Amino acid sequence: MQLPIVLSPSPTAPTLLGLAHIPSLTSIYVGAPTEKIPLSMAGLTQSIQRGAHPQADDHPVFEKKGRDHDIARTARLAFYGGAIFGPIVTKWLQFLNRLQASTPTKTIIYRVYLDQAAFTPCAIGLFFGSLTFLEGKGISDAQQRISEAYTPTLLRNWGVFVPTQIVNFGFVPPHLRFVTVGVVSLFWNCYLSSVNAKTQAEIEDHAKYD
Repeated sequence: MQLPIVLSPSPTAPTLLGLAHIPSLTSIYVGAPTEKIPLSMAGLTQSIQRGAHPQADDHPVFEKKGRDHDIARTARLAFYGGAIFGPIVTKWLQFLNRLQASTPTKTIIYRVYLDQAAFTPCAIGLFFGSLTFLEGKGISDAQQRISEAYTPTLLRNWGVFVPTQIVNFGFVPPHLRFVTVGVVSLFWNCYLSSVNAKTQAEIEDHAKYD
């Protein structure tokens, strides 16, 4: 029996427009296939994204707190992006880039489905859980934060990343897909950090009145 999808040994899977082999001016960083991006570089990229641009309500541009900026929160997000999420998402994109079906359209459908139905639900739970533990709190705190923020965050993620990944896997060459996700993630990280902070504040407020 023939499997509907296979793993290709090459990252140069076809795209809808046949753009897989188009060279890029950004090849200094992304010219190599996604499979050859070092995990350390991926981690550094995620660390910069989440540390330098992580927060909508706690970023120096938005918060206007000056010296009262929450440096510890920025450090936690940078550590999460660099040490935890960066290596994981890089390996995941490498796997998706190797995934091929009988036609380019089916390949895109399978990739987007696996990314959003399998990986994303786990990644959102990992984000809220990891940030809770990095704040020095326990399992019960992580469970409470996930239970309150998980569903709305997942739904909004689908609204952003389902169309993003359709375009990414359908029109973007494999060696640029990590960059595409990274650019969109700059803005998504602001939202994630905002949700995390607001959920934490709401839980603490509830605890005061209990």
